[in-house]
Amino acid sequence: MSEPRERPTILRITEVGEEILRRTCRPATEADFGSGQLACLIEDMVATMHVADGCGLAANQVDVDLSLFVYDCRDDRGVRHVGHVLNPVVEPRKPGRRLIEDTEGCLSVPGASTELARPDRTVVHGFDQHGTAVTIEGAGYFARCLQHETDHLGGRLYLDRLSGRDRKDVLRQTAERRERVLAQRATRATRASVR
Repeated sequence: MSEPRERPTILRITEVGEEILRRTCRPATEADFGSGQLACLIEDMVATMHVADGCGLAANQVDVDLSLFVYDCRDDRGVRHVGHVLNPVVEPRKPGRRLIEDTEGCLSVPGASTELARPDRTVVHGFDQHGTAVTIEGAGYFARCLQHETDHLGGRLYLDRLSGRDRKDVLRQTAERRERVLAQRATRATRASVR
């Protein structure tokens, strides 16, 4: 049995260009479900997401090859959704489903954002940390978060959904703002570690 931890560990967030962000993550197995190691990883990922001021974080964004993401995101009615999902699968989009264009960014593309159209509603099926099946339904920005994080686990970034011109603009934004964003994250991480 492992010793209880005083506080979670803030993990390094991988950035665009790192190979792990382009691989399909390995599915969670029976060996993962219910393990103390998985519980600690989820706790560390949530703390890392909060320090980075994000609303979702996939395991490959902290250099872990596992089909897992965590989230803390509000939907279009302001309702807060907090949790995690392993081995997520997004239900196929139904014909006629409305797309909403909204601002999207990514913790692995620091300091950048752009408009991107995504379905206004989504349903994700997967498992919780104990291996219990879960279904998560999202609307508005929460739907966007669920789709974005599931994309990550398949080795896809939101940049891949952009035109060449918009992709160049996002990468330019990152080049200009990256150092400032990383410095802000470091300051928040330091504050979190002394609480």
